[in-house]
Amino acid sequence: MGEVFAGRYELVDPIGRGGAGAVWRAWDHRRRRYVAAKVLLQSDAHTLLRFVREQALRIDHPHVLAPASWAADDDKVLFTMDLVAGGSLAHVIGDYGPLPPRFVCVLLDQLLSGLATVHAEGVVHRDIKPANILMDVTGTGRPHLRLSDFGISMRKGEPRLTETNYVVGTPGYFAPEQLLGAEPDFTADLFAVGLVALYLLQGRKPDSQALVAHFIEYGTPGAPEGIPEPLWQVLAGLLQPDPQARFRTATGARKALSAAVEMLPEPGADAERVEIFDQLGPLPEGFGPEGPTTATTATAPMTAAVPPAPATPPTDPPGSTVPMTGAAAPVHPPTPHPSETGSFHLPPPVAHPDPAFAQTPTAGAPYGQGPAAGTPYAQSPVAGTSYAQAPTPPYAAPPASFPPHTPPAHPAPRAAAPVRRPGPPPKVTIPVLLLALVCFAVGFWALSQT
Repeated sequence: MGEVFAGRYELVDPIGRGGAGAVWRAWDHRRRRYVAAKVLLQSDAHTLLRFVREQALRIDHPHVLAPASWAADDDKVLFTMDLVAGGSLAHVIGDYGPLPPRFVCVLLDQLLSGLATVHAEGVVHRDIKPANILMDVTGTGRPHLRLSDFGISMRKGEPRLTETNYVVGTPGYFAPEQLLGAEPDFTADLFAVGLVALYLLQGRKPDSQALVAHFIEYGTPGAPEGIPEPLWQVLAGLLQPDPQARFRTATGARKALSAAVEMLPEPGADAERVEIFDQLGPLPEGFGPEGPTTATTATAPMTAAVPPAPATPPTDPPGSTVPMTGAAAPVHPPTPHPSETGSFHLPPPVAHPDPAFAQTPTAGAPYGQGPAAGTPYAQSPVAGTSYAQAPTPPYAAPPASFPPHTPPAHPAPRAAAPVRRPGPPPKVTIPVLLLALVCFAVGFWALSQT
């Protein structure tokens, strides 16, 4: 039987592992149901502060998976969430590869809907990636996703917990301004949403740096192969390198997506149906659908309940790490791998055409080839814009993979800013000194007259 935490949560089996905590399937003895319990593995002040921020988040939305309750037992703490058994978007891509555009539009609409509510609470997620977007088990019916893992999220205006010259998140899903040290903002989340959409449509993790470089050099590229032009115009509005040219809100992007969906072709009758099935696997011995099948053992130390970290980090491809759900196994699922999320050194500042990333008005060349002469610049979309535009040049497929970006070990030294000593300005100091001299002279004269 599993160990009982705080007299309420009985840990059943590990289903995921992140940078700061292990995720367990647990039985809630009070509510008589299975939940997902994230057990904090570290107890340093920095990790505890992040834990407090995450467990304090209370967002009620059908497409957001936020903490529901928390408990503490000796020096260990956990918080619980709904148990989502359908795996993540990384599982879906692993099973089916590139997904149909209309299916992706349903997922993208749900993700933007949940993100709009998160942003309305003043919260920046900062770690949107396929492994943090979980799926309910819906079979071949309408899919239902949940945005999860708010471990590094923060409210705008709160003090940052990241050291200077560091950026926190997952490599490959950073917005360009994050790599320049900008403060976390909603538009950075929207950039990550655009990358997730490309991942779903192409079946592989996009090279965000090559894509940004192409945007800056050539302007908005034409639609990649297999992506309808109306849908690509929405994604291009999410992927603009300049945050001022990007969609400003998730609601605005969602409205543009709704207009684009009406222009997409209907799927064929023989199109493959995407099925979302249970990825957790069967319950271990001693547990059934209604909870433990035998008497619960006494509370045991939590040190035995937390799965140890692997000695050598695995070399799985990016996007395969799933912090909230594990792969199916007959009885004992393997210990999940650590999350890719973490803090990383910021690279040295890179010179751009101008501070606002203004793009030269060149042709809207497809990603992977230069611009065609004489074609007009493809502007980024806004909500309500018509997509009846001139046809874009044919798409030249990009290379299958690009060299991974390795941030430098140490940031470039910055010139020290001049330090101004405290005190009043000279225009105030000089009159005060003159007045003091006059008072001193008058006093000395008055003493000499007595």
